[in-house]
Amino acid sequence: MQLRKGPNIVGPYGLLQPIADGVKLFIKEPVRPSTSSPTLFIITPTMALFLALMIWAPMPMPMVLTDLNLGLLFMLALSSMTVYSILWSGWASNSKYPLIGALRAVAQTISYEVTLGIILLTIIILTGGYTMHTLSTTQEKHWLLLSSWPLAMMWFISTLAETNRAPFDLTEGESELVSGFNVEYAAGPFALFFLAEYANIMMMNTLTCILFLNPGNATPPDTFTANLIMKTTLLTILFLWTRASYPRFRYDQLMHLLWKTFLPLTLGMFLWHLSFPMMLSGLPPQ
Repeated sequence: MQLRKGPNIVGPYGLLQPIADGVKLFIKEPVRPSTSSPTLFIITPTMALFLALMIWAPMPMPMVLTDLNLGLLFMLALSSMTVYSILWSGWASNSKYPLIGALRAVAQTISYEVTLGIILLTIIILTGGYTMHTLSTTQEKHWLLLSSWPLAMMWFISTLAETNRAPFDLTEGESELVSGFNVEYAAGPFALFFLAEYANIMMMNTLTCILFLNPGNATPPDTFTANLIMKTTLLTILFLWTRASYPRFRYDQLMHLLWKTFLPLTLGMFLWHLSFPMMLSGLPPQ
């Protein structure tokens, strides 16, 4: 993606750089503004990482930690709760720029959750179940990506916006908001926020793979795991490729894309897929 000298010259292929960054952040002294709310200021990064790790619980990898009947709804509910960690971190800093960044982040995140929820409902209608294993078994014949590629396209773009990745990284717009809601955080709490962000990116890509790309049956666990890891890695590379290729959107363009484009399209496709069982039930017996 880039031909500039950077962290890739530290150690073999730059592989030691993330370790050095992590050690440096966690051994630094954590500082906070004197006017901030101390309790919320410390709780919010911990809550962000806790939610980012909890959301993996119903994910088939290939064995699930908790096999929930409503696994998809559980994941959607937990991803919605990450809004609170962003909002509280901006409010607890008691500073202007974090609060502006937090408000923008909340507006962006809760807006794109509408699209994600409608697409998930459409997938539930197609597969006939809320469990994660149902998604794999119903894709034995063909991938849902082939029959529902507009949904997959809108899902992928919405996951970019939901995880605050470029070109939708307006919550951390360095050029206008000085990193947004986490500008007052340093050392360990700052590292927790970014661990949570990248855990959410990996989770969204894994969920995209399970929803649309059929990682296979969990009967041979090694094959399932290898397929899932390979497809998730390719989707993550696509995230980075998108970041390197597109400039940042304006905020009005971000909201226009959702409310004027994605919302009517996803609602139309939801009603279209919902009408199939009704039409089939109205047919006379053969």
